[in-house]
Amino acid sequence: MHPMSAASLLTPQLLVISSDCQALLLPIVADEPTLRTGLPLTQPELDDLAQIRHPAQRTEWLACRVAVRQLVGQLGGVYTGLYKDEYGKPHLRDLPWSISLSHTTGWAAAVVHQSRPVGIDIEPIRDQFQRVVPRTLSVDEIAHAAGLPARLAVYWCAKESLYKLYGKRHLTFREHLLIDPFSDGATQLTGHVRLPDHTETLTIRCYPIGPGLLAVAY
Repeated sequence: MHPMSAASLLTPQLLVISSDCQALLLPIVADEPTLRTGLPLTQPELDDLAQIRHPAQRTEWLACRVAVRQLVGQLGGVYTGLYKDEYGKPHLRDLPWSISLSHTTGWAAAVVHQSRPVGIDIEPIRDQFQRVVPRTLSVDEIAHAAGLPARLAVYWCAKESLYKLYGKRHLTFREHLLIDPFSDGATQLTGHVRLPDHTETLTIRCYPIGPGLLAVAY
């Protein structure tokens, strides 16, 4: 994968992860009224939106739902809004497919998987990853990252996508979400959820795209 060109920075990017999984990265260039046009919002969603005061955060929240709606349509479904489960994980109303959302300044991302749980995260590459290393990376992961911002970003983004896929509380990035060592520039990683009562090995796709890095776990 290659970073996006300047000409494509304002263009939505559709990522075909597999035959039954697609992700969409949207640059947020529309205002709130435009994003809300034709977008189904349930009463709980309207209540959630009402709690968001900052205009940029409101557009990020809406743009994530616009991205999901586009993906559902792309995959032949009808989008009727979202609901959250007891852990706060979003789900599609009236469809059994799995989804995940992520946003950062100026960008929104969503993924839909038609047959299994999925998680997505998008992050800029930034210095703050250094500060969270002790509580997010295992000893082996710290050694492999070697303080390099690009590797730290991969670890953080990949673990966030695993966390969103698992969709429950009571786990930590350092102890329960683990990433196998990877080569610089790798586009496919292996991740693990390891809990006393649950273990799972998952694939994570990484894309150097948009503001920095996008990861999808499935």
